[in-house]
Amino acid sequence: MEAQSGAPVEATIEQKLGNLQESLRALRRVIVAFSAGVDSTFLLKVALDTLGPDQVLAVTARSDSLAAAEYDEALRLAEQLRAPLRVLETEEFKDPTFLANPANRCYYCKTELFTRLQRIAIDEGYNAILAGTNADDLSDFRPGIQAGKENNIVSPCADAGLTKNDIRVLSERMGLPTHDKPASPCLASRIPYGEAITPEKLRMIERGEAFLRSLGLRECRVRHHGNLARIEIPTDRIAECAEPTIRAKIDAEFRAIGYAYVTMDLRGFRSGSMNEVIAFGKKQPHP
Repeated sequence: MEAQSGAPVEATIEQKLGNLQESLRALRRVIVAFSAGVDSTFLLKVALDTLGPDQVLAVTARSDSLAAAEYDEALRLAEQLRAPLRVLETEEFKDPTFLANPANRCYYCKTELFTRLQRIAIDEGYNAILAGTNADDLSDFRPGIQAGKENNIVSPCADAGLTKNDIRVLSERMGLPTHDKPASPCLASRIPYGEAITPEKLRMIERGEAFLRSLGLRECRVRHHGNLARIEIPTDRIAECAEPTIRAKIDAEFRAIGYAYVTMDLRGFRSGSMNEVIAFGKKQPHP
């Protein structure tokens, strides 16, 4: 779309939604990779409303990387949306490359998921596999997107130009409980690149984050650095959690989990902070 002056005009949020619905109608019968996050829940809702439940299958991948609370929420949301749901036990933990935790770890995890979904699509007559990738994701470090391209995964939200904020706005209009849900990537993202991933480490992280959420911290991360836990919470909550009584509770719980040292990151919560190591390394002069 262009203005009379020739300058491009940004599509409205309603136009983007219309483009998404049009692309779904063209695909007719689809699988939605459903994580219960903001994007995949929105995509599943629109697909169900546009195509009907008989033409949509939601598939949730389950492995040690998925927190139990996220799995339970996927089951609840699918039931709430009346979406046909299948749980797929993925096997990325059998892949030594994934377990070695390289910077493109997500590529191997998504490749495992997408190749399994391709088999379902072929065997059961689905025309496309959809991922909830939004337009903002395309400019971020997302190795999983490359896995999607290699497996012909369709990202209709991104193709329609829908940003994360667009999706949150539309989700609220639709009454979706995920409209203000914080991002919740897999538990493996809390382990520094190059440090081996194990189920034991993931359970420690999961337990620590569950405890922080019990204190009312919706946005939080427990970064696992060996026997040290680096806690990220919003900067406006740091002073509160540093108060002696709360601080003692956090320290006691994390020591019970198995951490010898407990620290709080003074820069606060920031999604994807493990990628900062990659960016920092690129800025260093070559020897």
